[in-house]
Amino acid sequence: MYLTKEDKQKLFAEHGSGKTDTGSTEGQIALFTKRISHISDHLKTNQKDFNSERSLVSLVGKRRRLLDYLKKKDITRYREIVAKLGLRK
Repeated sequence: MYLTKEDKQKLFAEHGSGKTDTGSTEGQIALFTKRISHISDHLKTNQKDFNSERSLVSLVGKRRRLLDYLKKKDITRYREIVAKLGLRK
């Protein structure tokens, strides 16, 4: 597996409110971003893997919805997570 339990805990500790806070919006956005980058790298070498391409599109949509939710609820947290993760927009 490309993402171990320790990697996830470190990711949630860095972007969420704690290493066990898996439900925070920022933590989920960071996790989706990590998964999106991994699948994108995979698709660069395996262009015909259409199942992975479909899951990539799904993850991008989920991340977009979470970002829209965060933007609506708290614009400062939205700007912080976009700046931390280096996302466009």
